[in-house]
Amino acid sequence: MPNHLHLLISTKPNCNLSDLVRDIKTNASKWINEKRFVNGKFQWQNGFGAFTVSQSQLQKITNYIKNQEEHHKVKSFREEYIDFLKAYNIDFNTQYIFED
Repeated sequence: MPNHLHLLISTKPNCNLSDLVRDIKTNASKWINEKRFVNGKFQWQNGFGAFTVSQSQLQKITNYIKNQEEHHKVKSFREEYIDFLKAYNIDFNTQYIFED
């Protein structure tokens, strides 16, 4: 079963991203639990990662998302996430990066 998801969305400049992600997680959890897609209660981990992309990169990012199943045959989610942080020059401490 997949352990994360990628969303490619466009938002208005005044969008509160934390509120948006909270609402997505809340509604998705409710739907997953109502449909009983998993044994037990489904819950999201704390936190999220968000990255901006330029208009010129939309097709590249779309293809990246479409190929997740193949991509994760060779790279874990943790490795992928750390690669994103490095690509965007975001300082991080591995102590605070979630486990696979």
